[in-house]
Amino acid sequence: AVRIEIENLGASTDFFLTPLWVGLHDGSFDLFSVGTAVTPGLESVAETGSPAILMTEFAGPNRLQSVAADPAGFGSLPGQPPVIDPGNTAVTEIAVSNPAAYRYFSFASMVIPSNDAFVGNGNPTAHELFDALGNFNGTQVIDLTAASIYDAGTEDNTGLGAAFSTLGGVETDTIGGTASQGPDLTNFIGTVTAAGTTIGAVPGSSPFARITISLVPEPASAALVGLGAWGMLGMIGRRRRA
Repeated sequence: AVRIEIENLGASTDFFLTPLWVGLHDGSFDLFSVGTAVTPGLESVAETGSPAILMTEFAGPNRLQSVAADPAGFGSLPGQPPVIDPGNTAVTEIAVSNPAAYRYFSFASMVIPSNDAFVGNGNPTAHELFDALGNFNGTQVIDLTAASIYDAGTEDNTGLGAAFSTLGGVETDTIGGTASQGPDLTNFIGTVTAAGTTIGAVPGSSPFARITISLVPEPASAALVGLGAWGMLGMIGRRRRA
């Protein structure tokens, strides 16, 4: 089984991450490209944290997917949305019977609070887990820094109506927007999150999160464990527009 772990390396005053969507595929799935409009599935991840639409877009032959969520919920409060708090770790495993068919790794998660900031890989073959013969290429570590954060280009970065923020207000759609690197998150410095913490700084050149991908001998109990939690993501800050 492929084990995917994401650790939020931040301090208590740093940003949170929504549950990490992960996909294994044959290299044909392109999550996004800078300078082009994102899909409805990635828009949903970037604005609300929910991967449900993205999972539908991804589903198909030679594709496996799962979600790594923090069962403790934000603020480590039971019954809360399973976001990944600063200092916390989330893990998922995917059973792979034919590794040569699932050579590449893709991921996506919303950075919260924000209007439409996310992390993900725009190059579908950037992370090769298995070679053409199905041999595992070894444990991989992906460090996420400020340069790893993208703007979906679907909402103006006003801070208003942002998920997981207590600023309130109404979000503003970005007309004709496209994905870009490095959204401005400074609007949230000094603001209070839905977990009651205060944002103290934006991510910089040091890693704020780390993804570790390894191979474990135990078969995954279920590749889609925990997907029922997505109904709870509506609680993270606002309801998605109709």
